[in-house]
Amino acid sequence: MFRNVLALLLVCLIVEIGHAQKPARNAEVIAPTTYKAPAIRRSAELQTILANAVGEVLASYSSKGFKPAEVAATVIDLRDPKIFKIADVRGGEHIYPASVVKMFYMAALERQLEDGKVTMTPELQRGLRDMIVDSSNEATQYVFDVITGTSSGAELPKKEFDIWQNKRNRVNRFYSSMGYTNINVNQKTFCEDAYGIEQQSRNYKGENRNALTTNATARLLAEIVTGRMNTPKRTKAMMDLLKRDPFGKAADADDQNNGFTGKLFIDRNIRDAKLWAKAGWTSKTRHDAAYIEMVGGLKFVLVIFTENHAAERDFIPTLAGKLIDKM
Repeated sequence: MFRNVLALLLVCLIVEIGHAQKPARNAEVIAPTTYKAPAIRRSAELQTILANAVGEVLASYSSKGFKPAEVAATVIDLRDPKIFKIADVRGGEHIYPASVVKMFYMAALERQLEDGKVTMTPELQRGLRDMIVDSSNEATQYVFDVITGTSSGAELPKKEFDIWQNKRNRVNRFYSSMGYTNINVNQKTFCEDAYGIEQQSRNYKGENRNALTTNATARLLAEIVTGRMNTPKRTKAMMDLLKRDPFGKAADADDQNNGFTGKLFIDRNIRDAKLWAKAGWTSKTRHDAAYIEMVGGLKFVLVIFTENHAAERDFIPTLAGKLIDKM
């Protein structure tokens, strides 16, 4: 009798473990051997369009104190998905990305899932969804722990910390291997502040905080859209999480459906366009990374980062509208 009970308990334990996350021996995020960096070409025509659009919107917002150094933007024309025609205004500037960085974590996790280095569980699926759709910082912390094999906690002695930080740089190494430059994506996102080893990782004064450029962000979104980052199945999963409905349910004025680029479609009552996006905002920043498909064939990625005007909800949709008009 005792042996039967013991056997039953052992079976239950094995089943339970089967549903848990199984740490891989080497969980490095690796680009597939078939990966080739996209052909990115500067477009003089697109550069003129973007520069004029940014200049006009800045002029119209001058009374609100908007300065050229507080705005960065990048556009990639994807009407020919084989060639990324790009233009930017301050697109190489290092800027704190807020929640836009979560798109980078999503793509890294999907790569690990495809390679079998991470196991999808109902809880991980919930965390991934909440990280992108609801922009939950708590979900992001969990997902980032899974990707990097680290966890928050007390400060560590230098030797142990170096090992921990090396794991935390796993996502940086992934993007660097594909030719992404001038970015830092090795930190969790928080509603308030970081403590313990998280603050130690930031070097206490924020020198190691996350940082992105609008160029790198636009490239990633364009690579997701065109299926370069993963398999068709995983690309669809990412696009499903990024899909936004400007006329759908919105939690508040800062909802990703209608509080950023989506506000343009509401203001103009554009109901036949499609939008995929990941926004980010703090008390000082307001950003959006969007992919737009218009009736007539216009398809483009537009990334806009603004600083020191987080409460200004019209700047991003106004700039997006100017660009659509000119393109």
